[in-house]
Amino acid sequence: MSNTYLTTEELSARIKYDARTIRNCLKDSVLLEGRHYIRPFGGRKILYIWEVIEGDMLDASKEAMAIPMAAGGVCHG
Repeated sequence: MSNTYLTTEELSARIKYDARTIRNCLKDSVLLEGRHYIRPFGGRKILYIWEVIEGDMLDASKEAMAIPMAAGGVCHG
């Protein structure tokens, strides 16, 4: 499996968020180490895994359009 690794600035350009917002607000709350990003060779440099982030964004947008039902199901509008 081939992954696309992005720096914070490259991710910023793709998702249209400021790089500072990614570092201060999204990292470690929405973007999780080991799933959405790695620190190669145990260093300080962070590389984001594009395919995982893109998949999670698409899944979240699908869930946002669903209406939760009392029995635990969802209504898709």
